[in-house]
Amino acid sequence: MSVAQQVADILRKQQVKATFFLANEKTFRNDYALDDSWQSFWNTLVEDGHAFGSHTLNHTYWQKDHGSDSVVVKAQFGPDAGRNISMKNAQFCQQIKDVDQRFRVLTGKPVSKIWRAPGGKTSPRLVHFGEVCGFKHIGWSKAGFLGDELSSADFPNSFLLNRALKTLENDDITMAHLGIWSRKDPWAPAVLEPLIIGLKNKGFCFKKIGEAL
Repeated sequence: MSVAQQVADILRKQQVKATFFLANEKTFRNDYALDDSWQSFWNTLVEDGHAFGSHTLNHTYWQKDHGSDSVVVKAQFGPDAGRNISMKNAQFCQQIKDVDQRFRVLTGKPVSKIWRAPGGKTSPRLVHFGEVCGFKHIGWSKAGFLGDELSSADFPNSFLLNRALKTLENDDITMAHLGIWSRKDPWAPAVLEPLIIGLKNKGFCFKKIGEAL
């Protein structure tokens, strides 16, 4: 969440609506993204007209399918952080739905019936688990990986900006974060607004996921 406010300000200035996939991740303020302390931020994004989906409450990574009806996952946060545990459909669905429940408490609004697996790591079984509880999995386009979680020494902001402007095509879904712990030079302050302006100059417009083009 280190660049969350900057991202929100840029999107508002450029009149671009985005889709935010939420997890209760630790922030630079030593709280968590879905704590009450972030309530005004999320409410402002709701007022700005953005869309929201689930990223699993504890940022839970799929590891492998297990047996005939389970998956092995590893949460980044929460009581089981760092441990491989087995979950059946109902348990994993709760990870998805808990984001919706928490967002309703903070904003009075539900998230859209969409989710994104942390790291994009999925299996057909995991995607089916989400569908059973009413949530469609949303990935991103190959060119839409904007690279903000890569090393800034190996992939400087100027390279990532130029690559995106050259390779993004119509209907691509792009993906970036509200802050990355490991990247020395933050991506969003340097790249997000020039990327939006550059894509607008190429004739692109921007839509939330699921919104008709």
